[in-house]
Amino acid sequence: MRKIEVTPVTNKRERAQFVDLSYRLNANDPNWVAPLRSEALELVTPGRNPFFEHADVAHFIAREDGRPVGRISAHIDRLALAQPPEQGMGPGTGNWGLLEAADEDVAHALIHHAEDWLRAHGMNRVLAPLGMSVWEEPGQLVRGHDHPPTVMMGHQPRSHADWIESAGGYAPAKSLLTYEIDITKEFPPLIQRIVAAGEKNPRIRIRKVNKARFDDEAKLILDILNDAWSDNWGFVPFTESEIAYAGKKFRPIVFEDLIMVAEYDGEPVAFMMTLPDLNEVLAPLKGRLFPMGWLRVLRWMRRPRVRTMRVPLMGVVKRLQSSRMASQLAFMMIETIRRNAIANYGASRGEIGWILDDNQGMVAIADAIESRINREYVIYEKSLVPSGA
Repeated sequence: MRKIEVTPVTNKRERAQFVDLSYRLNANDPNWVAPLRSEALELVTPGRNPFFEHADVAHFIAREDGRPVGRISAHIDRLALAQPPEQGMGPGTGNWGLLEAADEDVAHALIHHAEDWLRAHGMNRVLAPLGMSVWEEPGQLVRGHDHPPTVMMGHQPRSHADWIESAGGYAPAKSLLTYEIDITKEFPPLIQRIVAAGEKNPRIRIRKVNKARFDDEAKLILDILNDAWSDNWGFVPFTESEIAYAGKKFRPIVFEDLIMVAEYDGEPVAFMMTLPDLNEVLAPLKGRLFPMGWLRVLRWMRRPRVRTMRVPLMGVVKRLQSSRMASQLAFMMIETIRRNAIANYGASRGEIGWILDDNQGMVAIADAIESRINREYVIYEKSLVPSGA
């Protein structure tokens, strides 16, 4: 019988081993895009990732005959515990994520160890995988393994879903979808008319962000986001530290003509963030900026040319949601960014998401512009209470 030992990460050397496992175990997947090692290490380092300020986190490495063969994180987000249970999180719900494993036995050993850690810390339910926050790379990829992910999207082996489901007790809780679209084609006539009508409305203004006021603009956008998403399944609010951290992280790939704020009667009521697909330039670097990768990235940032643009975030303030105005503002921002993406960056493809599979408003917008689902991620749930207890 195999002896797989699972132990916690307790020092800098083991943290480096934890990070390195993802590069080694995914090395043969042509569609896996290696993150920069510095960012992968920052994600799991207390004091550098503000997630640790409101979460209890443990990282574990599985070893066989002394050799690392897998990893997993387990975490309890105190902000998530405070959310209403009907929105997915809530009291007693913990998470695990960042799973990498050489085979099914290793995966099961890691998952069960993470479950035991969550139980020992008073959790009675698990939602997984989340790596680590719901705002990072949530869900297990179950559709779309045939192409690389866009910037800040996860990509896990197809086998992981089978291993999670065979670990016992796991069932899908929610699907997260991404949609792709050929942005070189004009939108359907109905959408064009909606956009044209909005452009003639003096009460509506679609403006680009002002990077000279970056901190103010970032706070404005995240304030709208926290309001717009507050009733969404899985929502956990951003903290002030996370707003500052996200601003610092996004700033190098923020381009003013790709991020729009919609104002109605002078009040900011919606936004849409679009990012050029940094993965297109990162993929050949294999996670390392040195010795020459930094120069390639720097040149790209000065004048990015990409095939794909990704819309990771958009939102309309809650009081306007489900109104015609909300969809009109969304179409106007999408169309403005579409034109800029083609003219200024040479883009031909767009990706929107992720979107909750039951978010009727966003799914309707995606359908209206004739986009199609290209990737699906599943978040699983499991009761940690023994049967009969």
